[in-house]
Order: sequence, then structure tokens, then C-alpha cells
Amino acid sequence: KLDCCLNLTINKIYRICILLNIPVMRGQWFIDGTWQPLEEEESNLIEQEHLNRFKGQQLQESFDMEVSKPVDGKEAIHSLKLSRNHVDWHSVDEVYLYSDATTSKIARTVTQKLGFSKASSSGTRLHRGYVEEATLEDKPPQTSHIVFVVHGIGQKMDQGRIIKNTAMMRDTARKIEEKYFSNLATHVEFLPVEWRSKLTLDGDTVDSITPDKVRGLRDMLNSSAMDIMYYTSPLYRDELVKGLQQELNRLYTLFCSRNPEFEEKGGKVSIVSHSLGCVITYDIMTGWNPVRLYEQLLQKEEEEELEDRWMSYEEQRLLEELYITKQRLREIEERLRELKASTISKPPVLKFKVENFFCMGSPLAVFLALRGIRPGNSGSQDHILPRTICNRLLNIFHPTDPVAYRLEPLILKHYSNISPVQIHWYNTANPLPYEHMKPSFLNPTKEPTSVTDSESVSTVPSPTTSPVMVRRHYGESITNIGKASILGAASIGKGLGGMLFSRFGRSSTTTPQTLETGKDGTEGDDKKATTVGTPPLPHSSSGFLEPTVELEHRIDFELREGLVESRYWSAVTSHTAYWSSLDIALFLLTFMYKHDQEDTDKSNLDTI
Repeated sequence: KLDCCLNLTINKIYRICILLNIPVMRGQWFIDGTWQPLEEEESNLIEQEHLNRFKGQQLQESFDMEVSKPVDGKEAIHSLKLSRNHVDWHSVDEVYLYSDATTSKIARTVTQKLGFSKASSSGTRLHRGYVEEATLEDKPPQTSHIVFVVHGIGQKMDQGRIIKNTAMMRDTARKIEEKYFSNLATHVEFLPVEWRSKLTLDGDTVDSITPDKVRGLRDMLNSSAMDIMYYTSPLYRDELVKGLQQELNRLYTLFCSRNPEFEEKGGKVSIVSHSLGCVITYDIMTGWNPVRLYEQLLQKEEEEELEDRWMSYEEQRLLEELYITKQRLREIEERLRELKASTISKPPVLKFKVENFFCMGSPLAVFLALRGIRPGNSGSQDHILPRTICNRLLNIFHPTDPVAYRLEPLILKHYSNISPVQIHWYNTANPLPYEHMKPSFLNPTKEPTSVTDSESVSTVPSPTTSPVMVRRHYGESITNIGKASILGAASIGKGLGGMLFSRFGRSSTTTPQTLETGKDGTEGDDKKATTVGTPPLPHSSSGFLEPTVELEHRIDFELREGLVESRYWSAVTSHTAYWSSLDIALFLLTFMYKHDQEDTDKSNLDTI
């Protein structure tokens, strides 16, 4: 098909293949039926022989299969011997490939003695050119959004895996595009970012100190989990960061050079990172550096030492002078840095702004918590990732993924009691848009027997520092809470601004009869709220929250567990199961096509 495509289409296909490190071969001779191309070496030999023998003669103008049926009894007018096969030409457009293996020769001899022709018995019909002619409609849609797919640990162990994983994600995305976004004239392209194999790090030092016993297991750990140790090492961390940063910029520059209209038409860039790749990508975008953190801690310790430690007058005077001198030195260094920055404009770390940052199976929350990030009073994403750097942060995880952690409780503490947003199944009919889904309460595990008035008054938390409660498994029914749990929810209802079960939280002295009635009502509401992807309206009586402080946008999104899924088996497989998920493909495209879909709907509405 490439043989008759427009040059523009060929160039675009060629550019994408080169960018993805895929070998490009021109298909000239194809096998009848399957229309698979022959190997390039054989195809070139057949093409050269065909042109030498039949140059000037015309092929049939139509590719209709009815006129290309073989005619038995025709003698070959030309033959070509290949290494393991030979080719016979019965006419300019009747070409057959035969195997020269011994078994094929015997089968061919037997069938010919039975009266069958050589071509019909063991020959494979070849066609010069593809079955369909290219048209203007074959031109690929305009790429409006590129997605860099960043791998995590283990790439050294299985080189090229990220290319295969990206191909799986691209294939599932194509299926979703055809089903849900076929009305859009734009296109999302997924590009793998392989940053690990080019790094030298310690060379083979770690391999040389590895014992020989259970060598296979040790080599697997050296090629996978060792990446985490490299990243926490002050010696090799910068090499990992620069490796990913340079590869992202290289791919973006290469893509723009081959698609100059991308930037001109306001093309957008998103990043999908997996596992440790999420942490490295985050540090590149934010410019986080452990050296600066160490300097801040050192300065803080010096100040505390001056305040708390007993010392002689002379020692105190000398330490004060040293502190003042260091402070003065820092001020001079800062002024010099600002002066350099004003005269030389420092290029951005990344050559593009990130529209969406998707984390899959991410331990980023643990790294941020260990760096001292604590919940605040604002529901803004800026608390952990400023929107000037990245427009939207989304954390995707499977509920049994042992590597994944939640990000929302690092912004607002009481979101540890709120379940992540459930990602819709790809075949859900009319799913509720994610921005319309209200927070729902995670159930407590322990059921207190009673709550006294004194306890309810003394344990009232502040609205901004809600208590972290022991949680059940995600997705368990709220109707399992029971009478004592409702009493417990009522006791903290005031502290959460009345957002939890407001019908029970009016007073901690509510009678048991009233509570029983309220409980039945809650169960009734919950039964109505079992439709997949369509939670009920945000009434507190149905288990949905109306907190005083909410997140501007939800960040944690959770895949749904299968009905017959084993949690123990999922804990082993879930961390690497994101790539081929149709649910994730729909989720990614929903956010990347969001503005295009809104513009299309608006234009359709204006037309109507």
C-alpha cells in the first residue's frame, strides 16, 4: 500500500516509525490471502527479476480478486531460484512461490501425479502491490497531542519492554478512539521514553560484588530494584534525572522537527509515567534537589544550636560571628545568582509544558511524605505540583498494587477517609463525568460499642485536621457499618463540618430508636446507589460527603476490581497490568480529548 500512497502520507508514517525506532521496509510483493509482505531480501530479488523480464508490460489495472484466479495447466514462462524457494512466472501478473524443502518437493510430485497442477498443489500466489489503492482519506489525522510514556524500574533487565508496553497502550487507545472519539479530526500519539539503557552508573561494580549463589534472583534484583537505590544515592541520582530529562527533550525536538505544524497549531504534551518513573519525572518538572534540602536543614540546625546549647561567652561570640559571616555569604551568592539569571536567560528544564501528568502504580506519595510534605488547608494541586508547571495531576492505581500510594491525603488530610474515584469500565453506558462524581466515605473497620456525651465533646476535631480512621477494603458497602459505626460517625460529624451522615450527626444524644430508623433510611439510599459509574446525588444520608474544604480537582483514581479477582494474585500482577487496560485507555483519552470534545459539542449545538 505504501507503493501507491501520497508522498505526504509516506513521510508521516516514516517519521513516526523512525521516532519509535521501528525498521521501515517498502512492501512490494505480498502473499495472496493474508496480504503479508515477503521478507525484504527476497522481495528485492523478485522485484529486480520481474523488472528485467517484464519491464514495459502493464499489470492489470484492477485489483479485483475475481480476475486474478490462477489458470491450471499454464506453463511457467520464467523462473528464479532463491536460497530456499523458487519463483515461477506464468504471466506478467501470475507469479507463484514454491518451497524447495524436501517434504514440499515430495508433496508436489505426488499431487502432480494425481492430476493436480503445480500451482494449485503447493504454490503460494504472489501479488505485486497491495490489495487496496491508497486514497486521500488514508492520510493520518493531525496529531494534536503527544504522550510521552516513561518506564520505571526493570528496564535494564528487559530492554525494549517500554516500547512493547507503549505499543500495547497505543493499540488499546486506537480501539477506544474508534469507538468513542471517531468524530474528532485530531489524534493522540503515544511515544516511548527509554532512558535507562544509555546510563553507565557504576559500570559493573555491583555485578562484581554479587555472590554466585541464587545468581538468577540476584541478577534480577540488580537489574530492577537496584534502580531505586541508585536514585536515592547522591552520587548517581543526577545521572538518572539528566538521562530522562535529555531523552524527553530529544524526543520532543525530534518530533517537532518532523512535524513543524505541531507547535504552530498549539499541540499539547502529556506524560504517562509508571512506578519510579513518576518520581523522576516529578523531580524534573519541579526541580527538586536533595542538596538544597540538606542546606536548609543544616542552617536550621545551626540556628537551634545557637539557641539551645550552653556555651562560654567567647565561644558564643565566635559562633555568632561565624553565623553572620555564613549568612552574609549566602546573601552574596544569592545576589550573584540573580545577577547571572538576569543577564543569561536559563533555558527551561523541559522544552515543553506538561498538560497532564498521569502517574500509574506510583510511589510518589511516599517520596513526598519522606521529604516532609504534609497536608495543608487548601484543596489546590499547587500544594504538591504547581499548575504553572503542570495543568493537571492524576494518580491512577489498582487497589491491590503494592507499589502504589495515594496523593490526595497529602493535600487535605481528611481525604484519607474518602475513597478514590472509581475509573469507569470502558463499556459502561452513559457514565457520569468524573468532575460530577461526589466524594464518598471510606468505612471504619472497628465498631465502637457506645459513644458518651463526654467522649463526643472531647474528641471533636477541627475541620482542617480530620482524624485518620481505620479503613475497610475499597468498595465495601456502606450498609455494613451497623448501628455502633453510625454512632461513631455521628461523634465526628461536627468536627468534619457536618459532612458525614448529617441526619445522624445532629446530636450525640440521639435515641437508639431514631438511629435505627435513620439506619434503615441509609440502607435504602445505598441500594439505589449501586449502578456502576453513576453515584447518587451528593446527599450526606447516602454516604456521600459535603466537606467544608474540597479538592479543586480529584487526583486519585482507582481501577475497579474484577468480580472473581484474587487479591493475592492481583498483588503480584497488578503493578504491570496497566498497559493493556481498555479502562485506562478510555480514562487517558477522556482527559486528553476533553477540550476537543467540548469544542465539537459546542459547534454542533451552535449549528442546531
